[in-house]
Amino acid sequence: MARLVVMYGTPTDKTAFDKYYFEKHIPLAKTIPGLRKYEVNRGPISTPTGPSRIHLIATLEFDSAAALQAAFGSAEGRAAAADVPNFATGGVEMFMFDNREV
Repeated sequence: MARLVVMYGTPTDKTAFDKYYFEKHIPLAKTIPGLRKYEVNRGPISTPTGPSRIHLIATLEFDSAAALQAAFGSAEGRAAAADVPNFATGGVEMFMFDNREV
């Protein structure tokens, strides 16, 4: 399995972020070819020392690193990536990796 982990910083307006993300961005992202699973955190994100600067973490799962790369090369993948600036006012970090169980 391969994963894309997207970490969204705390936005300027949390309510507007959540509304846009759940009503517009998720449906758009779910059209990406090869997407097997889409998960987001439930509730606030914290660290061992207290609150985090991260508002939301999304984890998208694909069959392989090649499938992940192909997905984001597709029209749907490009559209989802282009949508991020429309709501991610707190910044965003994206990490792609192949995953293995140990």
